[in-house]
Amino acid sequence: MTASTTARRPRTASPRTEVETQPFESELSGSYPVQDLKRFRLPANFRGRPAWVVQLWWIAQATLFRGSPQAFYGWRRFLLRLFGCSVGKRVQVRPTAEITYPWKVFIGDYSWIGDDVTLYSLGEIYIGANAVVSQGSYICAGTHDMQSPSFDICGWPIHIEDEAWVAADVFVAPGVRIGRGAVVGARSTVHHDLPPMMVSFGNPAKPVRPRLAPELGS
Repeated sequence: MTASTTARRPRTASPRTEVETQPFESELSGSYPVQDLKRFRLPANFRGRPAWVVQLWWIAQATLFRGSPQAFYGWRRFLLRLFGCSVGKRVQVRPTAEITYPWKVFIGDYSWIGDDVTLYSLGEIYIGANAVVSQGSYICAGTHDMQSPSFDICGWPIHIEDEAWVAADVFVAPGVRIGRGAVVGARSTVHHDLPPMMVSFGNPAKPVRPRLAPELGS
């Protein structure tokens, strides 16, 4: 999960200079806690299903889903739909993908979810049609309020629109929208919305060229 500083939209902490941090360091030297986890409470119905359903899904995922042969895409679609996931036609989800709460996930027709992808669906995750989330990517729709001593948890929806390609080992932060036909380069970190039909990469990911423009040197 990522750090959130407000209740409206998750943000990462910005770097401060040594001079700027001195007052905060002196405040933190006091006796009050800034992160008191015994005060943490899960909001009512945060998971979207009773605890026993959550546990049943995690057992099914660890056995029936993960243990299925790679070619059994239809079987995995069946399991996901059984637990409330909206799965389109001929969606391909690899057996090593992990989906926290499938009832908060929506996957459009013909899309691919690669090996070792994590759909951390504390908030809703919407993946459009003909979209690809490649191996090792982490789609993180959950965060905590780092300014709350009780470390309040929240979910923020992520949208990966039609025909987008999230390449290998990409991290997508809560609340992000990746536009139609966008490409996110391997090992990028996405903390802000990315425009349609652009190739973006880096940490943080930034648009560098149109998807259909010729590559340099070609």
